[in-house]
Order: sequence, then C-alpha cells, then structure tokens
Amino acid sequence: MLTLEDETGTANAVVTPPRYERWRVLLNTSPLLEVEGPLERIDGVTHVRVTRMRAIDAPAAMPEGHDYW
Repeated sequence: MLTLEDETGTANAVVTPPRYERWRVLLNTSPLLEVEGPLERIDGVTHVRVTRMRAIDAPAAMPEGHDYW
C-alpha cells in the first residue's frame, strides 16, 4: 500500500500482490508516480485500487520566474 497526499488530504493506493510483482522495479526506483484506478471511500478512508501505474519525469529544479506557492 502507498500513501498519496495532496492539498485535500491523504489516500491509500492499494496495489495487489500480482501488480506489485509487475511494478516492483518502478515502485522502488521512481521518485514520482502516476496511479490510476477506481476510487473508494470506506468509513471515511479514501482508497485508490491501482490498475495502472507509470513513472513521471520530475524536473531537476523548478523553472526560474514562477511562483508555485
């Protein structure tokens, strides 16, 4: 299970054992991931049942002249 966080709170990204085996290297080497799957809310807890995953290239630094805060 992975924990996702954004400005609205946290969610659990649930990765089943077969999918973990498939994406093991990606999960252990990628600093930034995109996950996709159905969203579930159970007893106030949000889960994403991961069906697809891919690495996202993150810039080495933020471009000059932009205020991201």
